[in-house]
Amino acid sequence: MPKQHSSSEGHILVEAEEFDDFGGWTLDSQFDMEMGSPYLLAHGLGVPVADATTNIEVEVGGAYRVWVRAKDWVPAHHPGRFTVSINGERLPVEFGANGQDWSWEDAGLIELRPGLARIALTDLTGFDGRCDALYLTTSDKEPPNGVGPESREWRRRLRGLPDDPFDGGTFDVVIAGGGVTGSAAALAAGRLGLSVALIQNRPVLGGNASNEIGLTPRGETGPLVKSLAERADDGDLAALDLLLAEPSVSVFLEHHIFDATRADGRITSIDARDARSGRETRFHGAMFIDCTGTAILGLYAGAETMFGYESRAEFNEPLAPEQRIESHHGNTVFFRTREADRPVDFPDVPWAVDVAKDYADLGGQLERPGVDNVPGPVAGHARTPDPSIRRRMLFPATHFWEYGQDHDPYTDAEHIRDHLLRAIYGTFSNVKTLEPDTYANLTLDWVAHVPGQGEFRRYKGDYVLTENDIREHRKFTDTVAWNSGAFCLHYPGHEKYDFRLRDWKWDTRDDAPFEVPFRSLYSADIDNLMMAGKHISVTHIAGSVTKFMGNGAQHAIATAAAAKICLQHDTTPRDVYKHHLDELQKTVAELGGSYFWEPGEPS
Repeated sequence: MPKQHSSSEGHILVEAEEFDDFGGWTLDSQFDMEMGSPYLLAHGLGVPVADATTNIEVEVGGAYRVWVRAKDWVPAHHPGRFTVSINGERLPVEFGANGQDWSWEDAGLIELRPGLARIALTDLTGFDGRCDALYLTTSDKEPPNGVGPESREWRRRLRGLPDDPFDGGTFDVVIAGGGVTGSAAALAAGRLGLSVALIQNRPVLGGNASNEIGLTPRGETGPLVKSLAERADDGDLAALDLLLAEPSVSVFLEHHIFDATRADGRITSIDARDARSGRETRFHGAMFIDCTGTAILGLYAGAETMFGYESRAEFNEPLAPEQRIESHHGNTVFFRTREADRPVDFPDVPWAVDVAKDYADLGGQLERPGVDNVPGPVAGHARTPDPSIRRRMLFPATHFWEYGQDHDPYTDAEHIRDHLLRAIYGTFSNVKTLEPDTYANLTLDWVAHVPGQGEFRRYKGDYVLTENDIREHRKFTDTVAWNSGAFCLHYPGHEKYDFRLRDWKWDTRDDAPFEVPFRSLYSADIDNLMMAGKHISVTHIAGSVTKFMGNGAQHAIATAAAAKICLQHDTTPRDVYKHHLDELQKTVAELGGSYFWEPGEPS
């Protein structure tokens, strides 16, 4: 069926995410809140991808002005160029080459007859051209740009969507974020008989462990996490199948949370937008658990959060810097290379070498989902270790590819991802150029278009867990989980390559598990909001170990148990801590939570 939207005769909006056939293009919906819409991405690693095509219904024939919303993602070089054809007639513009960020570009007039018309997007480069939408109109008025209310209302009207969200129902618990942590929370809550809505902004579950990114959950794992994280041959996790088997759990994939409603100190509902249809849905809940890693529910609901590297004086932490640093762990784009059975050319990419400079070490690859930190080809001067770098940094750590520490990850995420793509493409080009005979057959096998996310903001709970609590193995009366692992601290600011870390600290302490109190798992100022994962109530130093996905899943199990008790007693997490702690710990034990294993017992 043709997919287009028109508010009246002579106005047709064609959203790229609703094309009939994406061809070789990829749906990229991760920047909806920053640029206004999902879009199609020509992520061909330097090889032009197959056309994306769709049919539209033209009700009234005539001369239509065609507008195309695109982005020139490296304005000085225009690497992401593409063309648009309608009924086989190529429009006289190369899009992605106008030097502009996301904007509508006038492609001129085309005569259309009533009936079906066929649209095709033709990639010219293979280097991440991007198309948001086409607007065909018999008027001369330019369509609204951006993410503001005017643009949102305009799109809703043309797509026939109401101003207010649809009612998505009322649930015992609404869980935001479907990574390993959110999946664990949903599975645990479902096994407790709670009605659950799991809202995930990606087409797959698993977050940084999904086949879009591919890391392995570290920290404390246990049977529940191991069952969720089992991988199929294509790297996909078992999480979705397990959750679909739970009768009280509803999973909403590709839904971006964009608002939350708060009343009397509680969240009453959250709003999410379907990436493909634009349909907005409101989910009501008694309890909410934020497993996004970005503290997004807290930001929308006005919860108190923490940010940056606390100074040493604030919590007397040995690893903390002398002065507070307003920064955060950046993002990483994962990739792998392979040797083909014949020579493989790679285009000149001066726009990528501008970022990579002379860097020529492709170490730190992802061999396959679940296997990272793999060595890669090295060429030229990069074969000689830099004597200024500590010996332990020679390990080919995946996360040395990192960027965005001083950028706002909520509003600048697309730029962060794009900078890392340029760094990878430029480094690959350098390796092949410096040693053309050695690496004649080298090709890029896979480069993620979804970055692995670092740390953003953390919630303020009734207790802030610190480095000293972990080092000293502080005992808490309200412990609900063991966590384990090293303090994993990333230090940006490489003197030459801004996409590389300057330093990295992996402090294994004594390798013994440590306790996590329940007071660090609920918001200090929103009565029905709990959190699990990298944004629990911890300092930056403590969070460098509690952030591991296996550890976050242990927080998740505890918050699911707490949600059950809150509902049973019509109370808040804070009152569960005060009056129902024994019941909480017993429920966590029944779910197989990590605190109830003996330290050192295999997990």
